Amino acid sequence: MATDVPREAPSALPRRAPAEETGQDERLSAALVAGDPDALTDAYRRWGTLVHTLATRAIGDAREAEDVTQQVFLAVWRGRAGYRPERGPLVAWIVGITRRKTADALSARTRRGTLAAAAAAVAAPEPSRPEADPESALDRVLVTQALRGLTPVQRDLLCLAFYEDLTQAQIARRTGLPLGTVKSHVRRGLHRLRGSLAPEERPALRTAA
Repeated sequence: MATDVPREAPSALPRRAPAEETGQDERLSAALVAGDPDALTDAYRRWGTLVHTLATRAIGDAREAEDVTQQVFLAVWRGRAGYRPERGPLVAWIVGITRRKTADALSARTRRGTLAAAAAAVAAPEPSRPEADPESALDRVLVTQALRGLTPVQRDLLCLAFYEDLTQAQIARRTGLPLGTVKSHVRRGLHRLRGSLAPEERPALRTAA
């Protein structure tokens, strides 16, 4: 059963005795593996700050770390059946997922550098080609400028769609993100792009499913 990752700020909890904390962790782990959505909420409240801090330190961008934190807890929920208590506590498993997701984010940052260069090349004037359609060139400039106002993840995915002409399924395979996550980021990104472009100047903005 799908569930939304909670977005409220994790709350600070009072320190507990080791035995009490261990017992609560075991109950939380069991509830999570059993598919209780409340267990995901509790896990986020307990360790969301830790995940965000680790992601921020690795990435150096608190806003991007928020995206990573969401991805981590989505992965926790979707991969809950793979958690093995005998291999370590739940928090250690979550930290391992955090490391993988931050590594993915850093790889995506490298790809964004390449995409940004490609976007700049697309938007640059081409004096040697006077036959180029000026309206199409203007559309590319407007879209490129609007892309700068998106989150890094949204910008990365939409650049793949606009400049490499990839479908959302192809983008999911290229980035390793779940297709549903790609669709969600693309949908929100397109909404923000449409809002940033004046109606009379707005190029056609759509991506293949």
